[in-house]
Amino acid sequence: MSTSISKHVRRAASLLVLVATPVVAQDSAQERASSFTVALNQDNFFGFYPTFAGTYTPKKSKNVDFAFYGTLWTIPAFNVGGTPNGANLWTEFGVGARFRVAENRLAIKPQLGITHGSLLSGAPTGGSPNVLDGIVPSLTVNYADKRAEGEVYGGYYRAARDVGPVQLDFLHYWANAGVKFASIASAGVHVEQLRNSRTTAANGSPSDTYRWVGGYVQFVLPGSNAFARMTMGSNVLDGATGGFYKLSTGLSF
Repeated sequence: MSTSISKHVRRAASLLVLVATPVVAQDSAQERASSFTVALNQDNFFGFYPTFAGTYTPKKSKNVDFAFYGTLWTIPAFNVGGTPNGANLWTEFGVGARFRVAENRLAIKPQLGITHGSLLSGAPTGGSPNVLDGIVPSLTVNYADKRAEGEVYGGYYRAARDVGPVQLDFLHYWANAGVKFASIASAGVHVEQLRNSRTTAANGSPSDTYRWVGGYVQFVLPGSNAFARMTMGSNVLDGATGGFYKLSTGLSF
């Protein structure tokens, strides 16, 4: 692999999300006509990224909601090969549905997102504001009752265009489960992995970017629906050093 392409691949791999990707906090399965969650997130890999997620329940629907989400990346380097002043930042938006089952204790949410920018499609020299950089099919499953909570997420970030020297795909997934040990507090375990599943770079091959294993503690204020979650642990990928940490706080209304 040439030095320039190798740097491009390593840089892109070190910047990818998805988050969220979707909102990191547990997605409530309670039945409401509509809901909206705004969260501020930061970790040692993805940096700082605000997210939002909303659901709407049609009047004639008892257990199926319309859902949408977005991630606003704030790190200029997410525009691979682009300007350093924050222009052309990578942006993600998606829609889908939420299915509520088991008396609203379980929520299943398939969504399809679209990214804009140049992280997946490959930035030409100087960067460009590419519309439809990639597509992101994802599935989130949440469980919550009086004693337990859990979440499983999987998203595949696939390049949708060929506008630069290298195109990249990523698989991002996590799972966590915990118990509520107080009226406002819960704690549990968290595992997460990001994998560069495809690259068009010469002599490039799929590789794991990180593999995190750790725990979390979360506080939710009754009535206000404000939450804060701290997650931390180790990167158990072979050859990795150091640990990981992520903090999320937000409000649902």
